[in-house]
Amino acid sequence: METITQEAATALKPQYLRIGEESEADGGMYAGIVRGEEGQPDYHLFLIASRDNKQFTWDQAMAAAAEVGGALPTRREQAILFGNLKDQFQPDWYWSSEQYAPDPGNAWGQNFNDGFQSLNHKSAEGRARAVRRLPI
Repeated sequence: METITQEAATALKPQYLRIGEESEADGGMYAGIVRGEEGQPDYHLFLIASRDNKQFTWDQAMAAAAEVGGALPTRREQAILFGNLKDQFQPDWYWSSEQYAPDPGNAWGQNFNDGFQSLNHKSAEGRARAVRRLPI
């Protein structure tokens, strides 16, 4: 087994960000680490800056997130955003990227007032914020 010097080990460490810290290089505000599911790698989650003052249907929200180079957050990611960056959201309801499996006419959302996640019909209008993922 090859060993490396302390200086080399320090040089290999990635740049660490604190929760809520802006990262121009990574394109957003650092929200934390998300565990990968089903063989996928863990990743860093960044909240992309936005004006946060428009209401969207689910399809419009998905398209708006893609336009800024991101995606709507999953339900797990929304829970992390609620826990770590709640102050970056209006106390209102936001779309997630997840459809409701038994009825694809509905999708999940997150209330950033009380943390409750619920279903809404995709034609309903809600707020949306995009995220960016950086695999570890």
